[in-house]
Amino acid sequence: MNEKKILIVRCGEVALKGMNKPYFERMLAERIGKRLAASGFGEAEVQRHEGLIYVRFDRGWDEIAVAREIAKVFGVASISPAVEAESDLTAIGQAAVGFMLDLIEKRGIHTFKVEAKRADKDFPVKSPEIARRVGAMVLIGCKVLAVDVHEPDARLFVDVRHDRSFIYTDKISGFGGLPLGTNGKGLVLLSGGIDSPVAAWMMAKRGMMIEAVHFHSYPYTSERAQQKVEELARIVASYCGNFRMHVINLLPVQEQIVMHCPEAETTIHVRRFMMRIAERVARETGCMMLITGENLGQVASQTAEAFVVTDHVVEMPVMRPLIALDKVDIIEKAQEIGTFEKSIEPYEDCCTVFLPKHPTTKPKLERIEKSEEALDVEALVSACVASREIVEIKA
Repeated sequence: MNEKKILIVRCGEVALKGMNKPYFERMLAERIGKRLAASGFGEAEVQRHEGLIYVRFDRGWDEIAVAREIAKVFGVASISPAVEAESDLTAIGQAAVGFMLDLIEKRGIHTFKVEAKRADKDFPVKSPEIARRVGAMVLIGCKVLAVDVHEPDARLFVDVRHDRSFIYTDKISGFGGLPLGTNGKGLVLLSGGIDSPVAAWMMAKRGMMIEAVHFHSYPYTSERAQQKVEELARIVASYCGNFRMHVINLLPVQEQIVMHCPEAETTIHVRRFMMRIAERVARETGCMMLITGENLGQVASQTAEAFVVTDHVVEMPVMRPLIALDKVDIIEKAQEIGTFEKSIEPYEDCCTVFLPKHPTTKPKLERIEKSEEALDVEALVSACVASREIVEIKA
């Protein structure tokens, strides 16, 4: 018997990358290795072969715990705990019998079905016959089992390849997407709400490395509110790796806006300054674009007209991955990735400070720019960037 357990990792979308497929597979294997090392499974062996990734590790390890860590790696479609055998029908049958005996003991199954796939077309027996012969050997070796081709308790998959064959039943789902580092780096405007952590997660799922900027209005917002955001950021980092968060006190800007600009425009002006400051930080840190958790029509500052006015102050692309999602969809995703409970903790953020009673929802660019003539925009932006604190976020 092989001394190590094995997990088969399927690459999902990576498999569609044509000539670039080896690059994406290599990046994915590296990410899996780093994830396992960070989780205390650094001695696992990660290997690429024939479009799949194999992870071998000590038989004393909990294979489900290892699989759950791998499932968090973007680019992974599914994982299967498996046993391996020589690509010989007798060896495959013997391995299948041992596998099913373990399954009977663990789950108390009574029926099964064999599904075979012959990836090695030089193998002398075709897939239907492989399934029939392996099924016959399992019936002989496992007297309590019967075949049920319609609703079996377990589907036994047999994957025959050139040098080794693999037997498994379960497919543990991953998140899919693309490996981190294959699509540049973006700067997310990270608040303590539900939306922006999900937006960061979704862009990371597309292979983008993440950096973050967080705005607060101390002393109107508390230190505990910032701690909440750091805790949220660590949850995001558990998926997309360690990153830096640039923490900026926006209060001096807000005070100037309240003193010199019409009250109804306050939210739009604050948002425009956030975008200016974020772009400055992004350029200094090698980010290609800004990422926000904005959702069309959700609040007064998130109308189509408001997006046009706020985006006008930056040259960098602004990604809004949640733009057309319902709030229910966003909440469900936040619950799935583990950020929701932290997001709804009742701590204030800078967007609630100096909130106008009747904010404008259809701002006119010319009017907003006219109001801003009363502000020293460059000095305010430069002061905010210069005074920022940097927090290292680690998963």
